[in-house]
Amino acid sequence: MASCGGLSNFFLPRPGFANIGKTYEPVRLILSISSTRKHKCDVNATVGGIAPTTISGCPPQDFQEKFAKEYEQKIEEIRQVLQSKGEDDPSESLVLVDAIQRGGLSSHYEQEIGTILRKRYEASCSCTYGYYCLHDVSLFFRLLREHGLYISPDVFNNFKGKDGRFRRNLRQDIRGLMELYEAAQLSFQGELILDEAASFSSHLLRECLPEMDNDLSRIITGKLKYPYHKTIAKLTRKDFLQDLEGSNGWAKTLRELALMDLRKGQSVYQGELAQVSKWWNELGLAKEIKLARNQLLKWYTWSMSILIDDFSLSLQRVELTKSIAFVYLIDDIFDVVGTLDELTIFTEAVNKWEYAAIDMLPDYMKMCYRALLDTTNGIGHEIYKRHGYDPIDSLKTSWGSLCNAYLMEAKWFASGDLPTAAKYLENGKVTTGAYVVLVHLFFLSGLGNGGGIGLTDVSRLASSVATILRLWDDLGSAKLKTNHHDMEFVIG
Repeated sequence: MASCGGLSNFFLPRPGFANIGKTYEPVRLILSISSTRKHKCDVNATVGGIAPTTISGCPPQDFQEKFAKEYEQKIEEIRQVLQSKGEDDPSESLVLVDAIQRGGLSSHYEQEIGTILRKRYEASCSCTYGYYCLHDVSLFFRLLREHGLYISPDVFNNFKGKDGRFRRNLRQDIRGLMELYEAAQLSFQGELILDEAASFSSHLLRECLPEMDNDLSRIITGKLKYPYHKTIAKLTRKDFLQDLEGSNGWAKTLRELALMDLRKGQSVYQGELAQVSKWWNELGLAKEIKLARNQLLKWYTWSMSILIDDFSLSLQRVELTKSIAFVYLIDDIFDVVGTLDELTIFTEAVNKWEYAAIDMLPDYMKMCYRALLDTTNGIGHEIYKRHGYDPIDSLKTSWGSLCNAYLMEAKWFASGDLPTAAKYLENGKVTTGAYVVLVHLFFLSGLGNGGGIGLTDVSRLASSVATILRLWDDLGSAKLKTNHHDMEFVIG
């Protein structure tokens, strides 16, 4: 994360920070901690007199126009509130920014959110920023780091006692502890104070659970299990919306906008899934290779989640799903279908990327190989039409690299020669499919040749993503396999 240009790399406590940690009236609540919930998130409720049931069917033109008009009106209403709070109320402006993000609406307000956070950040680098309670300091810290602005974790030292530990009386500040736990998720390696903050806050929150009413207990449990930094807002916002209340005058409008956005998304995603389903069924690969997975909804969910913030990216989501489908299909061919000789021939064919190579393949591989070439070449042609360059060399290179890595794993398994951890991880990063997916994604997004990003840049980024995916997946698998003493590789 980059620090603010021309400013100190470390946001250290100023003289005014002596007040941090004292008891102040917190900014108005966005999450109710009362025992009675005033609002429930009912996705079937009427918003602005518009019934949602017609969205999932074939809505008449006048309904579509009415829905679109009210949707845009509510976007502008929240924009005006955000601009107003950004000028007049620093604390509530951050609460509103957080609510917008948790409501899955941040893509509508990127410029306004960036302006507010940069303004607060620049002020904080030269003087006290005015957020004194644990909740506000933690929220400010998290929002800045989420947006690439560095703030030192030393700001949390003001909540420690003389013994150098977080004060136990913070146990009474449930909202502050929840936000401290959220902030601690954005730590860099070696930031021990954030490790301590995560342990301290999670321990106290779990300790308090038996004393909480059902609603607050549910909220705390949800935060501990799914902190915001590790979730996708649009997929978790229904839980957030049912707790969105308090004295904030904008809460009702924001809730209505988020529900309309949810329904609009449902309509868009259902249409895309129908397109992908038609494509997959017409290929007939599920019938041809019966041992391979047939999980179209799962594959689409990957691309939908990656590109969830912009409804206009339908083509990108649909085409990316096709690539993801082949990653899974080819993985299954290598894992459970093909012999080593057949896999070697298939890998050679993919690296050649020629239709003539079909003749060298076993019958069950021919349909898959032809479909892979047809689909990938079609994606390349679509990119050429939209962005003016042909990415096929990069696309086919990514598929060749994937098959080479799959074949390496197959050879290790067949020979019994287990790799070292380093060799396994280097190869395993490729077998995640992250390189294939990200190369296709960047070109579909217009970021390839001529768009400022080359294949080398994609590889560097993909390496980090792939490492996380490989280790995360293997750690999950290891929990199941350790009971059977099944070691996949040699540490060394």
